[in-house]
Amino acid sequence: MSVESGGGSAQRSSDGRPSRDQAVSALIALLEPAVAEAGFDLEEVDVRPAGRRRLVKIVVDADGGVSLDDVATLSQTASDLLDGSNVMGTSPYVLEVTSPGVDRPLTEPRHWRRAVGRLVVAPLTAGGQIEGRVVEADETAVVLDVVAKGKGAGKGSGKAQGAGKGKGPGGPKGPKTTRRRFGLDELGRGRVQVEFRRHGDATDAGDAGDSGAPADEAEETRSPAEPD
Repeated sequence: MSVESGGGSAQRSSDGRPSRDQAVSALIALLEPAVAEAGFDLEEVDVRPAGRRRLVKIVVDADGGVSLDDVATLSQTASDLLDGSNVMGTSPYVLEVTSPGVDRPLTEPRHWRRAVGRLVVAPLTAGGQIEGRVVEADETAVVLDVVAKGKGAGKGSGKAQGAGKGKGPGGPKGPKTTRRRFGLDELGRGRVQVEFRRHGDATDAGDAGDSGAPADEAEETRSPAEPD
């Protein structure tokens, strides 16, 4: 969903545009209460030049995901709020509301919770990194089925909870995994790994759907914006 709007007269540069930092701070203050009231988390706000306009990108998420209907509703809400404010000054803008892509770093407890079932890689604060599939997560810790890779795989103080031949990245005959619990303070910024066949997907290619597209190809739901 694209929206063009004129604006008013807060502190601005000579061309009528607030600075990027000013605009982002003001947008967060304006939008976060409405996004929260609708049952979503405001994950990111960004403002960037887009030809003669500026692109206002709003990233939202929720435990149950973000549907196209959700995006349309939130786009209209954000558009109404922006049109009724002076946040963007006199310069026209394009509004884009989107859900996080697969490359969103895992930095908050809710990010880890929403990554349950996904294969992730994260640096360890004690050194090295860990790769594993997220089994569960809460406000203080995350449980991973860790892929055994020899050197570096056992670093950190995560508590082992069992081992077995899991359905790891290699499928049913994947590498041996060990279930371990890590405090969130033991992990750095996690990254979800793109898998062409997600854990638990049917192994028969005929079950992959009509398109046969990779599971991560449609991770992001957004309102299309076509800036000049």
